[in-house]
Amino acid sequence: MEVLEEKEEEEQREEEELKALEISVNLQDVETKASAEQVCVPGNVLDFDWSCIDTSQLPSSYKTNSLKEEKLLHIADHFLQQYTHLCPDRKPLFLHPVNECGVEKFVSTTVRPTLLPYAELYHWDGCAGFVSDYLTMEPLQSPIMPPSSLYSPTTILKYQRGNCFDFSVLLCSMLIGAGYDAYCVHGYATREMCALDETLELCPLLRKPQEVPKEGVKKSNKYRVEPPPDLQSKFELQQEAKAAAETEPAQKNKEREEKVMDVEKPEHDPLYGLRVHAWVLVLSGKREVPETFFINPFTGNSHSTMDKHFLGIESVWNHRNYWVNMQDCWNGCKDLIFDLGDAIRWEIMLLEGNKPLQLLPDAEEKKELSDRGVDDTQEKEEDMSFDMPPSWVAPIQVSPREFETHFFQGRKVNLYKKAKLEKWAPYLNGNGLVKRLTVYADLDCTEVVEVKEWFKNREDMLDMRQVNKRTQLTTEHFSPGHHLGLKAHVYASLKPGTERTMEFYSEARADGLQKRVENANEMTEYFVGRDDFLHVRHMEFGKRGKKVHLAGTGTDINSRPIVQIKECFHRNPEKPADEDVAERIFVITEETIHLTYHLKDKYITASKDFFEASKRDRKGNEIVMTPEMCITYQVGSSEKDKKLLHLYKLLQELTEEKKQLKQQVQQSEAEVLNILEIRENAETDVKLSVSIYNTERNEKRRKQYEAMKSTVKDKFPGQEDQDLDYLAPFLLQIGHREKITKRHALHVRENCLTDFKHRLIDKVNIIQARFEKAVEELRKKEEWFQENQHRLSAEEEDEFLVRSSETMFRIRILALRLYREKQTAPQKYLALEERLRRDPRLAEQLNHA
Repeated sequence: MEVLEEKEEEEQREEEELKALEISVNLQDVETKASAEQVCVPGNVLDFDWSCIDTSQLPSSYKTNSLKEEKLLHIADHFLQQYTHLCPDRKPLFLHPVNECGVEKFVSTTVRPTLLPYAELYHWDGCAGFVSDYLTMEPLQSPIMPPSSLYSPTTILKYQRGNCFDFSVLLCSMLIGAGYDAYCVHGYATREMCALDETLELCPLLRKPQEVPKEGVKKSNKYRVEPPPDLQSKFELQQEAKAAAETEPAQKNKEREEKVMDVEKPEHDPLYGLRVHAWVLVLSGKREVPETFFINPFTGNSHSTMDKHFLGIESVWNHRNYWVNMQDCWNGCKDLIFDLGDAIRWEIMLLEGNKPLQLLPDAEEKKELSDRGVDDTQEKEEDMSFDMPPSWVAPIQVSPREFETHFFQGRKVNLYKKAKLEKWAPYLNGNGLVKRLTVYADLDCTEVVEVKEWFKNREDMLDMRQVNKRTQLTTEHFSPGHHLGLKAHVYASLKPGTERTMEFYSEARADGLQKRVENANEMTEYFVGRDDFLHVRHMEFGKRGKKVHLAGTGTDINSRPIVQIKECFHRNPEKPADEDVAERIFVITEETIHLTYHLKDKYITASKDFFEASKRDRKGNEIVMTPEMCITYQVGSSEKDKKLLHLYKLLQELTEEKKQLKQQVQQSEAEVLNILEIRENAETDVKLSVSIYNTERNEKRRKQYEAMKSTVKDKFPGQEDQDLDYLAPFLLQIGHREKITKRHALHVRENCLTDFKHRLIDKVNIIQARFEKAVEELRKKEEWFQENQHRLSAEEEDEFLVRSSETMFRIRILALRLYREKQTAPQKYLALEERLRRDPRLAEQLNHA
């Protein structure tokens, strides 16, 4: 029996060896295919040669390793030996690739935490968007192997291109600098994510936010009438529905949907699960991040850790340490636990404190390595107490002009499912265009359905234009600041008399106009916040007549005869209901006026008045009003309402208001024509606004400054030198002397240095006081929030978090300024001391002294 069992075991071993051999052969074939695989990337990316970049001006830290860095590389090699011994089936770790100077650098030292001085880069989405837009993606040389080199973030920013590892290191540096708990990730992802293929993804601008279903509370009404019983057979209805579902149209629709799904479904990837990718992991906790998430550096989008596009993780690292994932990734990243302090799930390279080494857990493996002697034990003890050396990368800097450009060569194009998104840097296009989204009806992107364009820095305040190619309707949106308060404009043509809708910023207009809808025969205006409670005015017109000049407008309009004017009013609580007009209609062609009043309490009918305008004789004199000219229906009316005198006065007021209304209608027509003329001129000659602080682009302001500077120079020669003379206040104390004695030179030097020292101390004290005040303010806010958290709504909590984030940002900036001032103050003092020593007015006496 024992012999048979041994034979079976030998046969099983042979089968396993044969399977392993087949797997290795297949893997070699896949790697060969992967190396020959071509990725579709822009031509300017493939033409770039990294070997030709100039490295002569780089700092010495790029070209050599310090003693601490050499020791770190030795520790990394030792760690890699143990790792490959324990996990021979796993791929080699990405530990110390060469940099742009051909020097091996540990990946953690390539991360350089940096907070750039731009408010947009204080939040993760701003950092991710800047990295994805500013850099151009380059594919890995082998899609199933990590790169052999990892360049510094400064070099990547200089040439604005890099692979996924370059993107991730730069983004991680910015996120850590902004206060996030961020890590670079070396793992595996799908082909679409690795190749930046978004042609099967919906454009982010077209994604609709998820609607949270509201659970409506059903109010029971015991007096409701019960519906009659349903006498129809439910079984027969089910059979009829089943038969209808089995008809040919349903089958055709189903087949058509299946074909569409097959077309939109990505092709099978032979390298699925083997494609190497790098991204960024952001852990919850810091910066009030509620949940751990991933960031794809190519797109700048956030993803859940359960996302199906992420297929596995080999290792993660930041500027302090390096962790190896020891969890099984058979289900992608869905089951991974990102507790980096768990030594079973994550193997750390540089141990913190005096924790025992978690590598080599089995006793047999420990016994196999025990013969290496005491040297290995000493190395382990050294590894445990070793701290990560500082980053060798120079400070990351982005100039304001580079930050404003934001894109490689100022332009970027993204292709999505049935959509194309184009982005430009500000001021690159003469019309102010910065973004354009084109929506197509098919996957081949041949039939245009809709075009959306976004603008910036336009003097006409145009913000967005949307053109529907099917309906030929154009919708324009304007930012606040238009001199006529225009907010939106929907039209098919800019020709007068065509159908259009205009929306206005009502708070910026004296008349409270909110919206105006117009076609060839009608115009409707909507108002808000008016003192007379008017909210709707509707006008009907006849055919256009001769041009009429409006007094006070300077505009000739091709007038349309007014047929009818209808106005609607909200309820005025200060008036009785039977005296508060709800609706009035002026029928201009019939010379009649209809009034309808608001309903009284507990009444179901409203009071009404009908007036027929008083007729005139041949000489133009009005004929006396008669009772037949007025028809009234007053609900619960008083005696005075029935008197003819009161109705006569009311008719006179309405007649006067009718004249004013006709003039207001003509002004509205003139305003429409004026807006159309302004819009046409603005599109013909687009003008962009430039801030007065933008000295590079504001040519007018720069010329004024240069002219003023030259004028001052001509009037006061030598004024610039006098302004920069730091010894002038102290030389005045001893009087102007042709030759300064040794005692006076020492006195001036001492006073100047003392004064400068006090100024530095005062500056630090001011920043320190502001810092302490901001910290105290944040502490009070947090105490108030803890006390009132249970009474706050979700919106109030969000508002509190936003304000707290702003305060924390201010604290961080003040802390950086305080640190910088304290660090540079001695250098500034020594620089001034050296400058005084070399000053020609004091040099001779001070050198003798």
